[in-house]
Amino acid sequence: MTRFVMRVPDLGEGSVSAEVIAWKVAAGDTVREDAPLVEMSTDKAVVEVPSPVSGLVLSVSGKPGDTLAVGSELAVFEVEGALEGAGVPSAAPSARTASPEPSARPVPPASPAPAAPPVAAAAPASATQETPLLPARVMASPATRRRAFEIGLDLARVQGTGPGGRIVEADLERAQRGTPGITEIPVIGVRRVIAQRMAEAKRNAPHFAYVEEVDVTDLEALRVRLNTARKAAGGESLTYLPFIARALADALAGFPQCNAQYDAARNVLLRHAAVHLGIATQTPDGLKVPVVRDVARRGLDDLATEIRRVTEAARSGRARREELGGSTITLTSLGKLGGIVSTPILNAPEVAIIGINKAVERVVVHHGEIAIRRIMNLSSSFDHRFVDGYDAAALVQALKARLEMPQDIFGDLLT
Repeated sequence: MTRFVMRVPDLGEGSVSAEVIAWKVAAGDTVREDAPLVEMSTDKAVVEVPSPVSGLVLSVSGKPGDTLAVGSELAVFEVEGALEGAGVPSAAPSARTASPEPSARPVPPASPAPAAPPVAAAAPASATQETPLLPARVMASPATRRRAFEIGLDLARVQGTGPGGRIVEADLERAQRGTPGITEIPVIGVRRVIAQRMAEAKRNAPHFAYVEEVDVTDLEALRVRLNTARKAAGGESLTYLPFIARALADALAGFPQCNAQYDAARNVLLRHAAVHLGIATQTPDGLKVPVVRDVARRGLDDLATEIRRVTEAARSGRARREELGGSTITLTSLGKLGGIVSTPILNAPEVAIIGINKAVERVVVHHGEIAIRRIMNLSSSFDHRFVDGYDAAALVQALKARLEMPQDIFGDLLT
């Protein structure tokens, strides 16, 4: 038998650590080579790591939520025969090897322990004597007491398992799990990364919000016309996204300061000539931002197809690492739940994000007359360190003009 130690792999882009999300095996299981071993998360995606060998799992390192350094021990296997090839650790004694024989050198007999002095028997308490019952003192550290106060737990009702009955953190967790109506959900994996990035973006970037309403009546008429033809041909319907994406790429040509990323480590603003559009996408793992690259060079059909492809890949967990990074500006939409106004948080290191709200029919004054028009609000946020309020408003107005007069961009589709 050979003992094989598997170490945490580099999961891409020079990652220095990875977070354990879920183990597919446990100590004592037998696995085959390339069988799923563990799910691990980087700051980009969740990756399923396969077993490098066939054999018996002796031990695994890290529980869900733990972060392990690349190169540290991840799992130990017992495999048949010797392993060959570079990078395979040399055979070590099997974990099942018996302990070495005890030394044959005689051990001198221990000296007899001195007899304990006699203890006087305690006098029996009087049958009529009454002893007052005092409340037992709860033993817990100040940190434990504070944690119990925050989660609303009465320490007097918690059974302590620490030294001398002291209440420790594990006792609080066990008691909280037993409290009706409370479910503990570990914040790990992609959800933890989302939480960290959102907090950092909101904390580090002074957000400037700007909201404008857009009359998309003509754009909706064009969309309906195109979708009617697509349905007859068995194609898929167009949403507003490809229209807005193409119009935004066209408008950004005049506002390059909004199509940028801030490199905080070097204190450098990177302005991009190409528009690589992030599409905020809700997935079972939380919010992900797959990227549609070179938006300005794509036609409407190509844009619709690529948006559908990358968002579906993100939802199903099949998106590649390079498809989840490198965006220069982001579009976010809640679809039919879009509401009237939203305040999107920047997708750092970008300096701008455009939020699409729900399109609804409203009574408005149009060309001096009362009319029913289809209105959509655009809610945008900008990093005010690098985008002035005037430029932010001017970009949104340029986008509004293009969406309200779709013939300026999509004229070839109107003939």
